[in-house]
Amino acid sequence: MRAAVFVDAGYLFAQGSVLLTGSRQGRELFTLDIPSVIKSLQDVTTAKTGLPLLRIYWYDGMRLGRPTPEQSTLADSNDIKIRLGQINSAGEQKGVDALIITDLAQLARNHAIRDAVLLSGDEDVRVGVMLAQEFGVRVHLLGIQPARSNQSRSLAQEADTTTEWDKATVCTFLSYSPPSTPCVAISAAAATGLDAQIEPLVAALAPNVLAELKVAFASSDQIPHEYDRSLLQVGRQHYGQPTLTASEREVLRKAFVRLVGNK
Repeated sequence: MRAAVFVDAGYLFAQGSVLLTGSRQGRELFTLDIPSVIKSLQDVTTAKTGLPLLRIYWYDGMRLGRPTPEQSTLADSNDIKIRLGQINSAGEQKGVDALIITDLAQLARNHAIRDAVLLSGDEDVRVGVMLAQEFGVRVHLLGIQPARSNQSRSLAQEADTTTEWDKATVCTFLSYSPPSTPCVAISAAAATGLDAQIEPLVAALAPNVLAELKVAFASSDQIPHEYDRSLLQVGRQHYGQPTLTASEREVLRKAFVRLVGNK
């Protein structure tokens, strides 16, 4: 028999950023070392189950209906099967929990696995744990320190075992690169494809509005409310979260001002 790993990427990035920086940060500020995270997941699986790995299931949300470069790289990697839900207009991840629940239940029902390692904190996946256990699968819940404050208590109670990654472990596969200057922030926006998502907003501006904004931005980076509201909507879709951090808003606004200036 084998063991499978189920990774909620939203939880990994959100809680990993809190552990490394003290607060939730945007994904564009982090680099994921894919071989290292695979090794860390394999190590946990070996330690908790002693079984060979079936595969790692990686769950995340698609932004604008297509995989990010990072998600595509993960899909190309050995031992990983990527499962993608959607990011809605409010920046909320949709369909990911259902994918986790379905895969847990199906693999257990088909006797494809004896143990499951689950990296998540969401209460909604508890039903998947219960279904898998009904078919004799032991579920090992993996969290990110401090798991007691970022995982559902009932989910942890349902699991057969619990463990957590500390900062030293998370640092082996997740690294933080904060923007130190406006140039770095601009580079981050371009590197993550944010420019391409803002471009339609700029292209939709009437010529007279574009001219007025160029004049205004020559002396101030203040974006009029009606355009800033649409810009923040793009940001919520891009970052996959309903509330943006100060650094995320700064990257968005600087990119918008720059793209307007380039027209």
